[in-house]
Amino acid sequence: MSRPTLTDDLARYVLPPAQFHGLSLQALDPPAVARFWASVLGAPARAEGPAAFRIDPGPGRPRNEIVRVRRVRRLATEQSRVHLDVRLPGADVDHIVAAGGRLLRRPGTDPWYVLADPEGNEFCAFPAVDDRPPGIFELVVKCRDARAQARWWGAVLGGEVAAEGEAAVVRGAPDFPWDFFVFDPVPEARDGANRLHWHVVLRDRDPDDLLALGAGVVRAPDDESGHWVLTDPEGNEFCAVAEGS
Repeated sequence: MSRPTLTDDLARYVLPPAQFHGLSLQALDPPAVARFWASVLGAPARAEGPAAFRIDPGPGRPRNEIVRVRRVRRLATEQSRVHLDVRLPGADVDHIVAAGGRLLRRPGTDPWYVLADPEGNEFCAFPAVDDRPPGIFELVVKCRDARAQARWWGAVLGGEVAAEGEAAVVRGAPDFPWDFFVFDPVPEARDGANRLHWHVVLRDRDPDDLLALGAGVVRAPDDESGHWVLTDPEGNEFCAVAEGS
Protein backbone atom coordinates (compact mmCIF):
# COMPACT_ATOMS: atom_id res chain seq x y z
CA MET A 1 0.00 0.00 0.00
CA SER A 2 1.35 3.43 -0.89
CA ARG A 3 1.59 5.77 2.05
CA PRO A 4 -0.74 8.81 2.07
CA THR A 5 0.85 12.23 2.39
CA LEU A 6 -0.51 15.46 3.81
CA THR A 7 -1.12 18.34 1.45
CA ASP A 8 -2.71 21.77 1.75
CA ASP A 9 -5.56 20.66 -0.52
CA LEU A 10 -8.67 18.74 0.50
CA ALA A 11 -7.69 15.32 1.88
CA ARG A 12 -9.46 12.54 -0.01
CA TYR A 13 -8.28 8.94 -0.24
CA VAL A 14 -9.99 6.03 -1.97
CA LEU A 15 -8.75 3.61 0.67
CA PRO A 16 -7.70 5.48 3.82
CA PRO A 17 -5.41 3.68 6.27
CA ALA A 18 -8.06 3.42 9.01
CA GLN A 19 -11.80 3.49 9.58
CA PHE A 20 -13.66 4.99 12.52
CA HIS A 21 -15.18 2.47 14.94
CA GLY A 22 -16.91 4.17 17.85
CA LEU A 23 -16.07 5.98 21.06
CA SER A 24 -14.72 5.10 24.50
CA LEU A 25 -15.59 7.05 27.65
CA GLN A 26 -13.82 6.79 31.00
CA ALA A 27 -16.07 6.50 34.05
CA LEU A 28 -15.87 5.96 37.79
CA ASP A 29 -19.32 4.33 37.71
CA PRO A 30 -19.73 2.69 34.28
CA PRO A 31 -23.27 1.32 34.86
CA ALA A 32 -24.62 4.77 35.74
CA VAL A 33 -22.85 6.53 32.87
CA ALA A 34 -23.89 3.83 30.40
CA ARG A 35 -27.53 4.04 31.53
CA PHE A 36 -27.47 7.82 31.05
CA TRP A 37 -26.05 7.72 27.53
CA ALA A 38 -28.28 4.82 26.52
CA SER A 39 -31.27 6.90 27.61
CA VAL A 40 -30.08 10.03 25.78
CA LEU A 41 -29.33 8.08 22.58
CA GLY A 42 -32.35 5.79 22.72
CA ALA A 43 -30.00 2.84 22.38
CA PRO A 44 -29.40 -0.51 24.12
CA ALA A 45 -26.57 -0.91 26.63
CA ARG A 46 -24.98 -4.20 27.66
CA ALA A 47 -22.21 -5.26 30.01
CA GLU A 48 -18.93 -6.40 28.47
CA GLY A 49 -17.43 -7.45 31.79
CA PRO A 50 -17.39 -6.21 35.39
CA ALA A 51 -15.85 -2.85 34.47
CA ALA A 52 -17.10 -2.10 30.96
CA PHE A 53 -20.35 -1.47 29.10
CA ARG A 54 -21.17 -1.05 25.42
CA ILE A 55 -23.96 1.05 23.94
CA ASP A 56 -24.85 -0.16 20.46
CA PRO A 57 -26.60 1.95 17.80
CA GLY A 58 -30.26 2.65 18.36
CA PRO A 59 -32.96 2.03 15.72
CA GLY A 60 -32.10 3.68 12.43
CA ARG A 61 -28.74 4.98 13.66
CA PRO A 62 -25.35 4.52 11.91
CA ARG A 63 -23.65 1.17 12.54
CA ASN A 64 -20.49 2.70 14.00
CA GLU A 65 -22.34 4.83 16.55
CA ILE A 66 -20.89 2.71 19.35
CA VAL A 67 -20.10 4.10 22.81
CA ARG A 68 -17.95 2.02 25.13
CA VAL A 69 -17.87 2.98 28.82
CA ARG A 70 -14.98 1.63 30.88
CA ARG A 71 -14.09 1.97 34.55
CA VAL A 72 -11.01 3.89 35.65
CA ARG A 73 -9.78 4.56 39.17
CA ARG A 74 -9.27 8.25 38.47
CA LEU A 75 -10.69 10.42 35.70
CA ALA A 76 -8.01 11.71 33.37
CA THR A 77 -8.78 15.43 33.55
CA GLU A 78 -11.40 17.73 34.99
CA GLN A 79 -12.47 18.80 31.52
CA SER A 80 -11.89 16.92 28.27
CA ARG A 81 -10.99 18.61 24.98
CA VAL A 82 -13.36 16.22 23.19
CA HIS A 83 -17.15 16.40 23.30
CA LEU A 84 -20.29 15.43 21.39
CA ASP A 85 -22.93 17.62 19.77
CA VAL A 86 -26.43 16.15 19.71
CA ARG A 87 -29.70 17.23 18.12
CA LEU A 88 -32.73 17.16 20.37
CA PRO A 89 -36.09 15.65 19.39
CA GLY A 90 -37.73 18.92 20.41
CA ALA A 91 -36.96 22.28 21.98
CA ASP A 92 -36.14 21.33 25.57
CA VAL A 93 -33.79 19.07 27.52
CA ASP A 94 -36.16 17.89 30.23
CA HIS A 95 -35.68 14.23 29.28
CA ILE A 96 -31.89 14.57 29.58
CA VAL A 97 -32.13 16.19 33.01
CA ALA A 98 -34.59 13.50 34.11
CA ALA A 99 -32.08 10.85 33.06
CA GLY A 100 -29.43 12.35 35.35
CA GLY A 101 -27.91 15.11 33.23
CA ARG A 102 -27.03 18.55 34.55
CA LEU A 103 -27.97 21.74 32.71
CA LEU A 104 -25.01 24.13 32.59
CA ARG A 105 -26.22 26.76 30.13
CA ARG A 106 -29.36 27.54 28.21
CA PRO A 107 -29.36 28.81 24.62
CA GLY A 108 -28.44 32.48 24.31
CA THR A 109 -25.99 34.11 21.95
CA ASP A 110 -25.05 30.53 21.05
CA PRO A 111 -28.29 28.73 20.13
CA TRP A 112 -27.60 25.48 22.00
CA TYR A 113 -27.68 24.04 25.51
CA VAL A 114 -24.56 22.95 27.36
CA LEU A 115 -25.10 19.94 29.61
CA ALA A 116 -23.05 17.43 31.57
CA ASP A 117 -23.58 13.72 32.15
CA PRO A 118 -23.61 12.28 35.71
CA GLU A 119 -19.79 12.44 35.93
CA GLY A 120 -19.42 15.93 34.50
CA ASN A 121 -18.64 15.13 30.86
CA GLU A 122 -19.92 18.13 28.93
CA PHE A 123 -21.80 18.00 25.63
CA CYS A 124 -23.88 20.39 23.53
CA ALA A 125 -27.54 19.87 22.65
CA PHE A 126 -29.19 21.71 19.76
CA PRO A 127 -32.98 22.28 19.71
CA ALA A 128 -34.77 20.74 16.74
CA VAL A 129 -35.28 23.27 13.95
CA ASP A 130 -36.10 21.03 10.98
CA ASP A 131 -36.79 17.39 10.14
CA ARG A 132 -33.23 16.15 10.62
CA PRO A 133 -33.18 13.18 13.05
CA PRO A 134 -32.23 13.62 16.71
CA GLY A 135 -29.04 12.14 18.11
CA ILE A 136 -25.30 12.67 17.75
CA PHE A 137 -24.32 14.65 14.66
CA GLU A 138 -20.80 15.91 15.46
CA LEU A 139 -17.65 14.81 17.27
CA VAL A 140 -15.78 17.95 18.36
CA VAL A 141 -12.10 18.28 19.31
CA LYS A 142 -10.56 21.46 20.70
CA CYS A 143 -7.04 22.00 19.40
CA ARG A 144 -4.29 24.55 18.80
CA ASP A 145 -4.15 24.16 14.99
CA ALA A 146 -7.61 23.21 13.74
CA ARG A 147 -6.77 23.04 10.05
CA ALA A 148 -3.66 20.92 10.55
CA GLN A 149 -5.60 18.52 12.79
CA ALA A 150 -8.44 18.24 10.26
CA ARG A 151 -5.99 17.57 7.43
CA TRP A 152 -4.32 14.87 9.53
CA TRP A 153 -7.56 13.09 10.37
CA GLY A 154 -8.76 13.50 6.80
CA ALA A 155 -5.62 11.65 5.71
CA VAL A 156 -6.24 8.89 8.28
CA LEU A 157 -10.00 8.40 7.78
CA GLY A 158 -10.60 9.78 4.29
CA GLY A 159 -13.34 12.26 3.42
CA GLU A 160 -13.12 15.95 2.64
CA VAL A 161 -11.45 18.61 4.75
CA ALA A 162 -12.93 22.10 4.74
CA ALA A 163 -12.44 25.31 6.67
CA GLU A 164 -15.43 26.59 8.68
CA GLY A 165 -14.30 30.05 9.75
CA GLU A 166 -11.44 29.51 12.20
CA ALA A 167 -12.52 25.90 12.69
CA ALA A 168 -12.11 23.00 10.27
CA VAL A 169 -14.16 19.88 9.60
CA VAL A 170 -13.82 16.45 8.06
CA ARG A 171 -16.98 15.31 6.30
CA GLY A 172 -17.91 12.29 4.25
CA ALA A 173 -15.25 9.98 5.71
CA PRO A 174 -16.09 6.33 5.02
CA ASP A 175 -17.49 4.63 8.14
CA PHE A 176 -17.62 7.88 10.15
CA PRO A 177 -21.16 7.75 11.59
CA TRP A 178 -21.94 11.45 11.95
CA ASP A 179 -22.19 14.56 9.79
CA PHE A 180 -18.94 16.20 10.86
CA PHE A 181 -15.65 15.57 12.66
CA VAL A 182 -15.03 19.10 13.95
CA PHE A 183 -11.79 20.76 15.08
CA ASP A 184 -12.23 23.99 17.05
CA PRO A 185 -9.22 26.23 17.73
CA VAL A 186 -8.43 27.21 21.32
CA PRO A 187 -5.39 29.15 22.60
CA GLU A 188 -4.46 26.84 25.48
CA ALA A 189 -2.28 23.79 25.02
CA ARG A 190 -3.53 20.34 25.92
CA ASP A 191 -2.64 19.57 29.54
CA GLY A 192 -3.86 16.03 30.13
CA ALA A 193 -5.55 12.97 28.68
CA ASN A 194 -9.13 13.10 27.40
CA ARG A 195 -11.91 11.21 29.11
CA LEU A 196 -13.54 10.65 25.71
CA HIS A 197 -11.55 9.14 22.85
CA TRP A 198 -12.28 7.08 19.76
CA HIS A 199 -11.37 3.76 18.16
CA VAL A 200 -10.19 3.03 14.63
CA VAL A 201 -9.75 -0.21 12.68
CA LEU A 202 -6.50 -0.38 10.71
CA ARG A 203 -6.51 -1.46 7.08
CA ASP A 204 -3.17 -3.23 7.69
CA ARG A 205 -1.98 -5.33 10.60
CA ASP A 206 0.28 -2.59 11.95
CA PRO A 207 -0.19 1.20 12.06
CA ASP A 208 2.80 1.95 9.82
CA ASP A 209 0.82 4.37 7.64
CA LEU A 210 -0.36 6.31 10.69
CA LEU A 211 3.14 6.40 12.15
CA ALA A 212 4.44 7.72 8.82
CA LEU A 213 1.89 10.53 9.05
CA GLY A 214 3.13 11.45 12.53
CA ALA A 215 1.12 9.35 14.99
CA GLY A 216 2.79 8.62 18.33
CA VAL A 217 2.76 5.30 20.19
CA VAL A 218 1.60 5.18 23.80
CA ARG A 219 1.27 1.41 24.03
CA ALA A 220 1.72 -1.49 21.62
CA PRO A 221 -0.73 -4.42 21.71
CA ASP A 222 -0.53 -6.98 24.46
CA ASP A 223 -2.24 -10.35 24.77
CA GLU A 224 -5.04 -8.90 26.86
CA SER A 225 -6.02 -5.77 24.90
CA GLY A 226 -5.01 -6.61 21.34
CA HIS A 227 -4.96 -2.95 20.35
CA TRP A 228 -2.54 -0.10 19.94
CA VAL A 229 -2.91 3.15 21.85
CA LEU A 230 -1.73 5.95 19.58
CA THR A 231 -1.76 9.75 19.60
CA ASP A 232 -2.47 12.28 16.87
CA PRO A 233 -0.11 15.26 16.31
CA GLU A 234 -1.62 17.20 19.24
CA GLY A 235 -1.43 14.27 21.64
CA ASN A 236 -5.06 13.10 21.60
CA GLU A 237 -5.09 9.38 22.36
CA PHE A 238 -7.05 6.89 20.27
CA CYS A 239 -7.17 3.11 20.07
CA ALA A 240 -6.30 1.18 16.92
CA VAL A 241 -6.86 -2.48 16.15
CA ALA A 242 -5.97 -4.48 13.04
CA GLU A 243 -8.80 -5.31 10.64
CA GLY A 244 -10.30 -8.69 11.45
CA SER A 245 -8.90 -8.77 15.00
